Amino acid sequence: MAERRVVITGIGTINPLGKTIEEYFANLEAGHSAAAPITHFNTEKFKTKFACEIKDYDPNDYFDRKEARRYDLFTQYALIAADQAVEDAAFDFDKLDLEQCGVISSSGIGGVKSFFDESVGYAEGGNTPRFSPFFVPRMIIDIAAGFISMKYGFMGPNYSVVSACASSNHAMINAMETIRYGRADVIVTVGSDATVNEVTVGAFNAMQALSTRNDDCTHASSPFDKNRDGFVVGEGAGAFVFEELEHALARGAKIYCEVVGGGNSADAYHFTAPHPEGRGAIKSMRDALRDAHVSPEQIDYINVHGTSTPLGDVAEIKALGEVFGEALPSINISSTKSMHGHLLGATGAVEALACVMAITRGVIPPTINCRELDPEIPANLNLTRDKAQRREVTYTLSNTFGFGGHNSTLILKKYQPETAL
Repeated sequence: MAERRVVITGIGTINPLGKTIEEYFANLEAGHSAAAPITHFNTEKFKTKFACEIKDYDPNDYFDRKEARRYDLFTQYALIAADQAVEDAAFDFDKLDLEQCGVISSSGIGGVKSFFDESVGYAEGGNTPRFSPFFVPRMIIDIAAGFISMKYGFMGPNYSVVSACASSNHAMINAMETIRYGRADVIVTVGSDATVNEVTVGAFNAMQALSTRNDDCTHASSPFDKNRDGFVVGEGAGAFVFEELEHALARGAKIYCEVVGGGNSADAYHFTAPHPEGRGAIKSMRDALRDAHVSPEQIDYINVHGTSTPLGDVAEIKALGEVFGEALPSINISSTKSMHGHLLGATGAVEALACVMAITRGVIPPTINCRELDPEIPANLNLTRDKAQRREVTYTLSNTFGFGGHNSTLILKKYQPETAL
């Protein structure tokens, strides 16, 4: 039996660079930084006072008050992005087999804000515990997939993936494989996190993981820069409709690109630090290339994990050098986290959307804020510094890595009807 092909027929997002796909793509191409002083909470006691927030977000623009009470912010973001993707896919629901449609969501932390608020409320509430009846469904990570399936009646595979900052790449790979092997025809896959809050910022400050460049926050997320001092936390969601190719063709769907490969691995090294030589990242990328049946020389664009941390950026570049060798200088590389920040469990989905832009529009998004290149990073690499570049793109590769040593790599391809896997 031939392996079934998987294509993307719908996309959606809400993130610091835009509340729609068009707004996101425009700001991505323009090289805008979303970093700004935090408005979600009082930062007086915090070392880091800025983040990449979604600007002017009002849940009442998307949900009625009763609905909004049920949803933690990360679930709101997931639903908004998923709604955009499903609308974009333009299904005729009267003809759709709902038992062959599923949802695979992902998040790194889930409803951490709800957990914090309820815990503080209990601590301050005296002798009688008072918890909201919505506390548990607001907090648990799998609830986003549940709510999306309930909204559309999708009765196929339904669950959530958690692997820290690698979560949404893992979810997308699972979605691809679910369709490949005939367990569903359609999977809505979404990555979402809402982590600009007291708990997350305070915890990452304690780890010394966040940038503290409060006087120059728009330049703080600076992957590959000699003076980078940590990542900038962000929030939001990215969503896709993955669909079996023949199913998509039969209904005349618009096809953005093909999902052709995935790889994942473990560093088996340290609970937060990457392997210094990128050992796990090397395996993840090689497995993805093998799965996609492509050679390193065929990759046109790499969206790196590139968090702007002193250890992570160098380790990833070393891994790229090992995998791509002499081909690496001819490949465009960029870290879009320099613009939208690090969205933790949502970051892979939002960065995969940047890959979709590269394929469909021939535009490579830039790496901004790299003023002085780290001497440990080869000067001959095309890091797409400062400005977007135009290029014909057939294959993209996107890396995401997470605490715990999780590594995940996704490969997308320009859709070519005559090409079999």
